[in-house]
Amino acid sequence: MTPRLVLVLGDQLTSSVAALKAADKTRDVVVMAEVAAETHYVPHHPKKIVFLFAAMRKFALRLKAEGWRVAYSRLDDPENAGSIGGELLRRAEEFGASQMLATEPGEWRLIEALNAHPLELQLLEDDRFLCSHAEFDTWAEGRKSLRMEFFYREMRRKTALLMDGDQPEGGQWNFDHDNRKGPPKGLAGPVPPRFEPDPVTDEVLELVETRFGAHFGDLYPFWFATEPSQAEAALDHFIAHALPRFGDYQDAMVRGQDFLFHSVLSVYINSGLLDPLTVCRRAEAAYRAGQAPLNAVEGFIRQIIGWREFVRGVYFREGPGYAGRNALGHRRRLPALYWGGDTDMRCLKEAVGVTRRDSYAHHLPRLMVTGNFALLAGVDPREVHEWYLAVYADAYEWVEAPNTVGMSQFADGGVVGSKPYVSSGNYIAKMSDYCQSCTYGVKVKRGPDACPFNLLYWHFLLRHRTRFAQNPRMGQIYRTWDRMDEDHRAAVLADAERLLARLDAGEVV
Repeated sequence: MTPRLVLVLGDQLTSSVAALKAADKTRDVVVMAEVAAETHYVPHHPKKIVFLFAAMRKFALRLKAEGWRVAYSRLDDPENAGSIGGELLRRAEEFGASQMLATEPGEWRLIEALNAHPLELQLLEDDRFLCSHAEFDTWAEGRKSLRMEFFYREMRRKTALLMDGDQPEGGQWNFDHDNRKGPPKGLAGPVPPRFEPDPVTDEVLELVETRFGAHFGDLYPFWFATEPSQAEAALDHFIAHALPRFGDYQDAMVRGQDFLFHSVLSVYINSGLLDPLTVCRRAEAAYRAGQAPLNAVEGFIRQIIGWREFVRGVYFREGPGYAGRNALGHRRRLPALYWGGDTDMRCLKEAVGVTRRDSYAHHLPRLMVTGNFALLAGVDPREVHEWYLAVYADAYEWVEAPNTVGMSQFADGGVVGSKPYVSSGNYIAKMSDYCQSCTYGVKVKRGPDACPFNLLYWHFLLRHRTRFAQNPRMGQIYRTWDRMDEDHRAAVLADAERLLARLDAGEVV
């Protein structure tokens, strides 16, 4: 019987992924490939590349041990075609195959490439998610706006997580109001487990150091889990040591505390090393056993079955052009500080610093520091999108684009969020200790010592007043501006223009 090729991508490292479930061990050939095209379409963080290649190599070994025939291409294989499509053609010729099975990729560019491939394709929906495309479209159909909170309630009912019969545990769906505490002095969280590289990972480290040493990001120390048993140990550690305080301080930011009480499990969930529903059930079990409070467990579960599933639904519903949207018409180039250039802003120095070190930052530095500043400054959302996709180990376009283009940059015009997530420096001061050691004064509203967020906040709102003045959640903000002294308003806008001119000139801000 003629073999079929079974494509397994680097974020599909699950034995029960759809293409493997539909394949025949006695007949088919699993194709996995490290290819240059996937390392260069954005300049991925070296840690991200090591994580994926090491996890892929180990997954291929597990498949072989399970009896699969695996054709694995390493990046430095001289016969490597350099792209997924090229490797499929090479393997088709090698094994005499004319058909392939594939699980739907999480990026439209790969879906389109597979659909255009000369091999006969059976493309299967990725059923590792709770909500299928059809289910999401049914939920979304006819709604004036798509809001995660209502979708999340459907996912709670579907999974029965934190449910008391047909009612939510604790009498309410969402405990977010309990999860907004600023950091008290001395707040510190547990450090996630660090896994020493083994020979497989060491070999990948050497390869990546040689090939991608010039990419933004620190390669060493490399500490990510690269196999399921390690990822499960990371889950165990989070449940025991961080989950109990996750809720209270999930929005807090502290110098020297890269993780606080965050799980860092998105890296493993999004690549297939951990099953999302299993993770949620573990968190629920901790609540049922009295080991973690409801506000922490509900907030954590909401991120996975609520937000994660919601943004995937949006990405596929909105179609291939979603990542290129620019509803606000922003065109400024991404400042050099995002790639490690100097800055006098402590919050941005901290957010970019943890990103460079760990290929990770939790949601508040991403949304309210790097994302907030890019939006206020009018940076082209395509450049912002490509930066997030490049630098974070958990970033794949299905999850990253709605978070960046939608929630962070409002470039989708309000599909994901009902208003832009913008703030002045006051919010950052409330939720962090960054402002205490900053060159700028967070309470200074104008002049050379004013926090750039304070200046750019009003500049953003005024240049987009026509769009946002009638937004029911933003009207009061504009009324506050209108009550300010006219000379003060003119000075703030002039200072903001000078700040933006300095950014455009490449000066340190």
